[in-house]
Amino acid sequence: MIQPHRKTRLLYRHTSSATRCLALAALFVAPPAMAQDAPPATDLPMPAPIVQPVPSAPLPHLSPAQANALALLLRKDIVAQGLADTESGETLDNDSLVRAALDHAHAVHAGRLAEADFDRNWAMRPAAYDPLPAFKDAVEHDRLAAWIASLPPPYAGYDALVTALARYRAIAAAGGWESLTAGADLTLGNTGARVSALRQRLALEDPQVTPSGDRFDAALVEAVRRAQRRYGLNPTGIAAAQTLAALNVPVDARLRQIKANMERWRWLPPELEKNRVQVNIAAAVLTLFDGDVPVMSMKAVTGRPGAETPMLTSQIHSIVLNPPWNVPSTIAARELWPKEKAHPGYFARNGFRVIDTGDGGKRLQQASDHSALGKYKFDFANPFAVYLHDTPAQAGFARFDRLASHGCVRLEKPGDLAKRLLDATPEWPADTIDATVSEGKTVRAKLAAPVAVYLLYWTAFATANGQVSFRNDPYAWDGALATKIAARSARQALAAR
Repeated sequence: MIQPHRKTRLLYRHTSSATRCLALAALFVAPPAMAQDAPPATDLPMPAPIVQPVPSAPLPHLSPAQANALALLLRKDIVAQGLADTESGETLDNDSLVRAALDHAHAVHAGRLAEADFDRNWAMRPAAYDPLPAFKDAVEHDRLAAWIASLPPPYAGYDALVTALARYRAIAAAGGWESLTAGADLTLGNTGARVSALRQRLALEDPQVTPSGDRFDAALVEAVRRAQRRYGLNPTGIAAAQTLAALNVPVDARLRQIKANMERWRWLPPELEKNRVQVNIAAAVLTLFDGDVPVMSMKAVTGRPGAETPMLTSQIHSIVLNPPWNVPSTIAARELWPKEKAHPGYFARNGFRVIDTGDGGKRLQQASDHSALGKYKFDFANPFAVYLHDTPAQAGFARFDRLASHGCVRLEKPGDLAKRLLDATPEWPADTIDATVSEGKTVRAKLAAPVAVYLLYWTAFATANGQVSFRNDPYAWDGALATKIAARSARQALAAR
């Protein structure tokens, strides 16, 4: 396990140049929708509930100097951590100030939601956290500043969003940016007021851009490409409608995205495994970490809106080679039985078997040589019965909008991932994997040691200098999270009256 420190790497934060090119230059690719991913439901439990302890009396007593220092620390940190946009000048008595500090600690360290607020698909829960013991120790040893500094998630990716939040607030305070006017695509050689406005807009987020000038030169082409990569668009270097739409998202909306992603960081455990698989659901990219270093990145296809890929953490325990596909009843009823009815023989031509369930019902199974799961299926326990898998629809990875599955995660290079994960399993060297796949027999390869897997939903992620990449909010989870936080805050304020 890694130690919780600010150097900890997460998706996109510290990728190699080759990995970064793959992960950021071609993020949105969607194959045609296929009924291929969701297996039968399982009976596994949801994550453990959140417990927010109620401080027991008596509360620590602060000296006048400590009270003044703590009030100042809280006023500034509440803004820095995105919990409020302005500092409060309210004066509190000792117990009220201590309770405010404990509430702040819980919000920064473990998030602002209660168990009832979590959507079922948000299957990650912050660990139970009681801030009181550490706070008492900080008061006793006069280390309140160090205690405040220890509260946020111990990851460089979170720190980068804190930096980004301050940067985008400064942009907003200066007036934000004006919307770029619609019109013909802007490209190399164009001149005029629209080009000048484009330069000024790009310069607000990209320090490499010269804000003055009305000519679309080669440097501006590269600047547009950088922006397109930041927004997960095809980096053509041409400022067409899709690019202009991304640039026209108001700065206040970008601030809300940053805050939503900061909140989700608070749900992660205090330590992450050094060897792990991470999927950014919103960007549809998988990254493999070995020794806390990203060693492989590939495009993925994640759930389309309405069939969302859940946020969760688990462990990959085995890989099924040449997996058959047990078709979920919902997909069979909605998509496959109508095809057989409209085109008799469809099942036979596509390797489907009709199996009697024994209770008067029927289910479908697709043979491994035809399987929509391809040649590899990566199993990990979860209450949604989702998994990572291969797909025969490889052409879809050439597109930039890759939210098209039924909830599972399709992989661009599943064979490469399988070999890396089985590298420490002596009975499964690469040539044995290849031979088994070629033979076509269904075999379960158990990993010598399980590998952690994280399915995460990042719609904003930043580098250390505050340069932020944004993605669309395809599931509207950013907005739902903000609404839930606001509702929770309103209920707490009402209860405090």
